[in-house]
This record gives sequence, structure tokens and C-alpha cells, in this order.
Amino acid sequence: MKYVFAIGLLTVALSASSQDQSTVTRIDSVVTWLHSRQMFNGTVLVANHGKVLYKKAFGMSNPTTKTSLTPASSFNLASVSKQFFAMMVMMLKERGKLEYDDAVQKYLPIFPYPNVTIRHLLNQTSGLPEYFDLAQANMSLLDTLTNTSMLDLLAYKKVPLTFLPGTKWEYCNTNYTTLASVIEKVSGVKCDEFFRKNITMPLKMTNTYIYHLKMKSYPASRVFGFGYDGGKPVLNDLTQFDGIVGDGNVYASAEDLLKWDQALYTEKLVKRETLKEAFTPAKLLNGESTRYGFGWFIDDGGRRISHTGSWVGFNTQIIRKVDTHETLIVLDNGSRVQGRPFIVDVWEGKKATLLETELITNVKLITGVGLPAYSASVRIVGDRIRDIGALAPYENERVTNGNGAVLSPGFIDSHSHHDRGLSDEPTFLAAISQGITTVVVGQDGDSDPIDSLQRSLKRTPISLNLATYTGHATLRQHVMRQRLFRAARQSEVDSMKTLLLREMDKGSLGLATGLEYEAAFFSNREEVIELAKVVASKGGRYISHIRSEDIHIEEAVKEIVDIGRQAKLPVQISHIKIALRSAWGTSPSILNRLQKARMEGINITADVYPYAMWMSTPRVLFPNKDFNNEKSAVFATEELFDPSKSVMLYFSADRSYEGKTVSEIAALHHESPPRALMRLIKEADEKKGSAGIAGYSMSETDIVNFLQWPHANVCSDGAPDGHPRGHGAFTRVLGTYVRDQKIMPLETAIYKMTGLTAEHLGFKNRGIIAPGYFADLVLFDPATVKDNATMKDPMALSTGILKVWVNGRSVYENQKSTGNFPGRFITR
Repeated sequence: MKYVFAIGLLTVALSASSQDQSTVTRIDSVVTWLHSRQMFNGTVLVANHGKVLYKKAFGMSNPTTKTSLTPASSFNLASVSKQFFAMMVMMLKERGKLEYDDAVQKYLPIFPYPNVTIRHLLNQTSGLPEYFDLAQANMSLLDTLTNTSMLDLLAYKKVPLTFLPGTKWEYCNTNYTTLASVIEKVSGVKCDEFFRKNITMPLKMTNTYIYHLKMKSYPASRVFGFGYDGGKPVLNDLTQFDGIVGDGNVYASAEDLLKWDQALYTEKLVKRETLKEAFTPAKLLNGESTRYGFGWFIDDGGRRISHTGSWVGFNTQIIRKVDTHETLIVLDNGSRVQGRPFIVDVWEGKKATLLETELITNVKLITGVGLPAYSASVRIVGDRIRDIGALAPYENERVTNGNGAVLSPGFIDSHSHHDRGLSDEPTFLAAISQGITTVVVGQDGDSDPIDSLQRSLKRTPISLNLATYTGHATLRQHVMRQRLFRAARQSEVDSMKTLLLREMDKGSLGLATGLEYEAAFFSNREEVIELAKVVASKGGRYISHIRSEDIHIEEAVKEIVDIGRQAKLPVQISHIKIALRSAWGTSPSILNRLQKARMEGINITADVYPYAMWMSTPRVLFPNKDFNNEKSAVFATEELFDPSKSVMLYFSADRSYEGKTVSEIAALHHESPPRALMRLIKEADEKKGSAGIAGYSMSETDIVNFLQWPHANVCSDGAPDGHPRGHGAFTRVLGTYVRDQKIMPLETAIYKMTGLTAEHLGFKNRGIIAPGYFADLVLFDPATVKDNATMKDPMALSTGILKVWVNGRSVYENQKSTGNFPGRFITR
């Protein structure tokens, strides 16, 4: 949706050109709209050659008193303050009180870094550590940080520099708090006094001053920062850090900042030659130029000089186009920075497509953290959740009435194969129709390169988010070619490690293994651990279709625990199950082992899908890989699957087998089910075809136990076709297991589909409903939600899923795709 802005009442200079008038008209329309959406609360000033073209204040200066802002209101400039402290240093330099290349220690003897100069501080090349964490760790709740206490702390702690002075540019507030201490030492007066006598008084800046919490009072023009809680304004102002100055705590009005801007074209403060150096990008020791001078960012060959500031509720910016003498000043005290870039874009003549907003009302909110549902409204702004609470719609805002349904985070499928046919089915209807908004692929050891995935998504956008692991078998096939039926040599492992490292650097979540499958079955534990250590070095994770889900399940569980222990990374069992009839009911024992490992410090988790049938190649029914051994085939039919309930989903060697059970196929050939199983594998091999079976082999009791384990999240292991889990896993949990069987509260189930899954994957800003999180959401009716996919109709859509949003845009509604494709590739 594009917004057309009504022309507002403007303050425009009569001498402004028609082009200027057009610009300020658009600025006023944009700022008015932003303010109406609580995206801007502040003052905007536009000038050309010092003449005001536009000047307007929007909103309140104090959320407690509700006092209105005016263009004379004084905002905390945050980091825009730095340019004033740089000017004070330049003044002292002109008066012969200091030199830029003097060591800071010359003026502050306790400063513990002998090689840091005043110039290094001015142009942000000192290597000093940022002071916030250091100060926080050494302050009590009753302390207020000052320049003196900060300098004492640096002297006492002697924290190492982050780099050799002059070798790198790195923005650091400690540079300017230290400069403030130098100013006071050299001048012999407090910074606020020097500032008043040498800058604000000469320039008649009547609403500009330094204020900090150690001062007893403040002028009436002072603006307070605030934020929003549930759409209502709440104070977000100075903190215990705000007894310090240099990096911030200069207050100024937009009108005064224009006086300051114009003075910089003159010699009212310092000589032109002095000022020229401030607007010259610093050079590093290697000769490389930076984008920073003395308290200013410098772009476009010095024609664009600017700085931004952000602290507590304040977001500020001043931009000076020095060749055309154009000025933009934006001061905001409402904590929301989204509006500022739009104002800048309009001023610079760029296209500004404003963020859409949508209000979802009348819902029972389940936030994805396991807490009880409650009534609330949720506002989406752009791709994020912004407000939660008792919210009223804005004028002309899109509103979705939930009619009492449940709104939860979008479901995250931690083990998915829905990417099959990625470019052919970009709607991902099988997934979004059951409320899934993110799928994690690259499973069971098989993955596509990240570059290939990203090219595909760029070529064909999709409806949901996608992340991937890197497949172990894929690495083996790339390095070992056809020599897969043995353990890898060390040189081959080293080559795999190199490939894996590249994929990790491109955003892979980690390593996925399918150790039960032949491409990886013959790998040894040492090979896997070496690869897992590469992943651990990058902060990644390990997920595994373990080496056995039946006769060797105990050893397979021990193996993944050992991988977690030795590689020191989070490990997850894919679709945990017990596929051995004689072991049914032993899930408590397995879970006890996993819980013991967790108590030993191993971060082991699992995902699980809600079906007693798996889907794979029939070859997995021969754990010893002896496909011609009739005794093994008999064992499979007695212990590993029920041939009368297990269906061949696809069989390229003979399509007539598809949809039939193994027992039915056996009857066609007048043979036993074990012999039919051997026939299927032989025919598929001879014709080099593909074969997939849905094997019935799990106990409902074990499924429930695994679902209930606190560290298990829900997955589908599904694809766009085949097994019904591809269309119904998540809705089956909500309907069959939660509503009908009541194995857990609805809120717990949602947690296992969202917040817990995000935690297991290491996702940031997804998986719960909270301000600032991505707006991946699902609206559903808990009374009617139901999976409808069956073995006979595996692609039947679920019911009860009313609407699905991905990154703030609707992708599913009224039982169909909306045709929107806002999905993104999620990197680690």
C-alpha cells in the first residue's frame, strides 16, 4: 500500500523557490504522517543559506506534564554534542593552550595510555575501549558516572587498547568524554562554563547549554526523552551514566542549531584554517582515509557534513550541504528512530516509501514464552511488532479483527524438507497453511550451497523465511565422490572442514548429519567431531538424524551426547523416535539419559513430529545394510515396521506400487512381506530409481512422552507431498494432542513451536511476540484447528488457520495464499 500525503499547513519563507516549496510540502506531509503513527515526536528545521524554509514541532516535550514542543525546545543532542566539544578543543588549540598531537597524558597524567594523542581522540582512532560496560561493572545503583570517576576508572583498570592508535577507525564515546576532561584541565573551568562563554553567548544561542545529573537544576526549555509501553508514553530519560559529558548532554533547540550551522561558515568561533582541519577526513598510519574529522562525519568529498545522535529517548541529526548551504536538523525525543531516515530521504529528493502499519485487535495473545494467554491488540509497523496492549487504530490504518481467536508467533519448523521444488512452489502452501512461517532445511546430511539458495530466493521470492544447515553427506560427496562406504581419510576431513567453514561464514546454522543413511553411515565418530568443532568455533549448532533409531538407538544417543561433549556445542536429535517394536515404552529411559547429559552441561535437545509413521527410503529397514539377507527382512517386518500399514509413497521403478502397502505389494506377487521388501530394494537399485516409504513403527505413548519433554520442540520433517506431516504436523499437535488428548496446555504447545524452537536454532528477534521482534504471526481458532492430511489425501489443507503473516505481510488467508512473498533467508 502506498500512502498519498495531504498537504499540511506550513511555515515557509516567502522567498523560497518552487522547488524548495515542493520539498518542504512533502516533508510536512511525511512528518505529519509519521507523527500520527507515533513514529516521530520532535522538531524539524530546513534552511537554505540560513533562511528557514520549514520549521515545525510535533508532540510533547515531557510525557509527565504533556507540555507541547516548540521550535525553541532544547533536546539532548546525544552524539551530535561531540562537534561542540571538538570546537572547544580547536579554540584551545588556536589560543596556544594545546597541540593536537600532544599526548593526552601531558594534560591528564593518570590517563594510562601514553601513545594516545588528542588528535586520536578527536578523529576516533585511539583504540580506547568503550566505557559503558566498564562503568556499569564498577558502579553501584546509587552511583552517577562523571568525567572524573571515568578517568579514575580507566587509570585503575588499565583496560588494554582495542588496537594500536592510528591504525584503525572505530567510533568510541570514551574518546570524547576524555576530551571533556582535557578541556577542563587546560581551560581551568568546567566544560559548561567554557561552552557558555565561548560558544553559546557569542552566537546568542539562548536555548543551548550543557546539562547533566550532577547539576541541581535545568532550564525550562529542557526536553525529556520518552518511549512507549503498550502505545502509551513512558519516561525514557537520563540514566546513572549522565553525570558525564563530552560524548553527549549538550542540549539545544533547532533554532539554535541553525545559528551554530551558520557560524561555521564564518570566523566567529575559530579561523577558517582551523575549521578546515575539522572537516578533513582523518588518515590512518597506512595512509587510508576515514570518513570522520573532528566530531563530524564527512561524505561526498567534503560537501556533506553530518552527525547523528542516539541516547535514551533522543534521536538527533544535523546535515550540512556546505556547497549549497543547505541544512537539515531533526530532533526527536520519542525513542523511535524509524521516522528520521524518511525525513532525510525526502529532503534529499529520494523516494520515501513509508512503513505500513496494521493493527490486529480482539485476540487472545499467546506470546511464545509459555505464559497464559491474555487479551490484547498487536500493532505491526513495517516488518516488526511495535506495540502490544489496549491499542486504538490510527486514522485509515489497516485493521484485522481477530474475533476472539488466538494470535501466536508464526511456527518455526526446525526440521523441514519443504524446500523441495523451491522455485516451483514459492507459496510454500503446505507450510503456511499449517501456520509455519520459517522452515529450516539442509537436513539429514543433505544440503544445497548457501550461494545457490540465495540466488534461488533472489530469482524467485518465497512466502516464508528459510534457514539452512550444511549437510555432512553433502560434504562427503563433494570431497570423497563415490568412495562413501568407508571412513574419510584425514586429508578428506581437512577438505570437508574447509568447505564447512566457508558455508558457516555465509550464514549456515551449523552441521546436519544423517548418520543412518549410507552416504554418512560409514563415517566414524572422530570425523563428525572434527567437523562439529569447526561449527563450534563459529558459534554454530549440530543437528542429527542419529545413527540408529532402532536396534542401536542406545549407542546412537551416546554418540550424539559425546559429540556435544567433545565439540562443546549445542546438539539436537532430529525427529526423536523409537522405531523398534520391542523397545516401545522405553522413552522415559532415553529421556532420563538426555536429561542427565544436560545436567552435565551438554546442551542437548530434540525435535519431534506427531505421527507414528516415518518417511524414508526402505533401505533404512536394514540397519546392517544387508539388503539380500532374508533374516534381516523378516526382522524388519516383525520389529521395525508394520507392512500392512506402511505405504509406498513413491517408487519410480514401478509406479503401480505407489499408494499400496508392502503387504498389498507382496500379495500381488504371491510372496511374503519380507520378500516383497527385498524385491522393492532390488528393483529400485536395478533401475536406479527412487523409493520412499511411510513406515508405521512408533508407539503413541512414546510420541506423547517425547512431545512432553521440556527440551523438545515440534517439527514436521515434512515436504510438499508424500507423508501427511508435510501439510499437517503443527495443526495435528494443536488439534489431536492439545485440544483432544490434552497432553499439555495450548500455551506450552505454542512455546514448543515458536520460542523454544528459536532458542534451539539460535534465532534472534523471532519466535515470540514482543516489541522489536519480526512480525511472523499466525491467527488460529483453537476450537476448530485440525489437520486434514491423510495417507490417502496427504495434501489436504488444515482448517482453523485463519491468517498468517511473515515479516509483517499477510501470506495466507481464507484457505489460500495471498500471493505475497516477503520471505527472507535467515543467517546464523
